[in-house]
Amino acid sequence: MNRIGRRFEELRRTGRKALIPYITAGDPRPELTVPMLHTLVQSGADLIELGVPFSDPMADGPVIQKACERALRHGMSLRRVLDLVREFRQTDHETPLVLMGYLNPIESFGYEAFVTGASEAGVDGVLTVDLPPEEAAELAELLIAAGIDPIFLLAPTSSAERIRQTAPLARGYLYYVSLKGVTGSAIINVAEVAEKLAKIRTLTRLPLGVGFGIKDPSTAAAIAQVADAVIVGSALVSKMAELADDPEAMRREVGGMIAAMHQAMVKGL
Repeated sequence: MNRIGRRFEELRRTGRKALIPYITAGDPRPELTVPMLHTLVQSGADLIELGVPFSDPMADGPVIQKACERALRHGMSLRRVLDLVREFRQTDHETPLVLMGYLNPIESFGYEAFVTGASEAGVDGVLTVDLPPEEAAELAELLIAAGIDPIFLLAPTSSAERIRQTAPLARGYLYYVSLKGVTGSAIINVAEVAEKLAKIRTLTRLPLGVGFGIKDPSTAAAIAQVADAVIVGSALVSKMAELADDPEAMRREVGGMIAAMHQAMVKGL
């Protein structure tokens, strides 16, 4: 069991749900990423998803697309993302960290070289948005052998057959996309999410995280009532862009957002 499994076990024993913030590596500037990761942990993050910048992030809305563009302009690459993880691990040996991105940078890096580099850097999970389960076995097997969890997406349109096909390859948790659309769009219907999660739970014992559309403490608390993890990304990335020229204010405001969500989730349980 790696850090992700241990963290979900700890949360289960205490009756809590995981709060998982997402930020894009290298946005708004590479030197601000590691300090922000530590701020997220200090503010109540249980796990962290770190986005690997990509030039065509098809699942992401305009907020994260622009974050990827800013990071790429600063020369971010998959290799530099692993360097940031390695720097983070110098002082944080406990917080689970998941890389979230697209397949092309991993293919360019090479599967085996990527898995070796990710393991050495201290990565705990990898979520590859555009890698379908039919094509995922090779990478998933390498990751699992290295103690890294392959994490997969499920959607409102995922059929029972599709869930049965995906779940056996997954480790750590499953990421349920709450909306038919891109990140940062629309408003979550919590009742619909609860209904879908109940069906997914009949097909897997993995923890279920919910993301897309979570923007405030009340929504985070509502989702925590029905999911094992609450994933928030675009709201944080938007605030970081707004305060990009004032790193201290950026960390204070984003940290405050996570702290408020954490508090609301704890009070709601």
